[in-house]
Amino acid sequence: MGSKSRRRFSAEFKAETVRLVEQSDQSIAELARDLDVSETSIRKWVEQARIDAGEQTGLSTDERAELRRLRRENRTLRMEREILKKATAFFASESR
Repeated sequence: MGSKSRRRFSAEFKAETVRLVEQSDQSIAELARDLDVSETSIRKWVEQARIDAGEQTGLSTDERAELRRLRRENRTLRMEREILKKATAFFASESR
């Protein structure tokens, strides 16, 4: 089985797909087939749109982006701290 690379969709494509789900008579399964997108992806986009609109609880798109940024920053700070600890230990042993 070959692994399928992840496809990225623009915010406009996602928003238009969500609009189709809400305004057309087609089911999510039918739209998924027509657009060659997984049903799971469409369901996630619809859920996220409802969260962003305040119709459902959860992390908004902006909050998710901030969380990703903070996690990335946290990883960087942890690495820097480890490097500083090792450098401090190295220089302390060299000065003896």
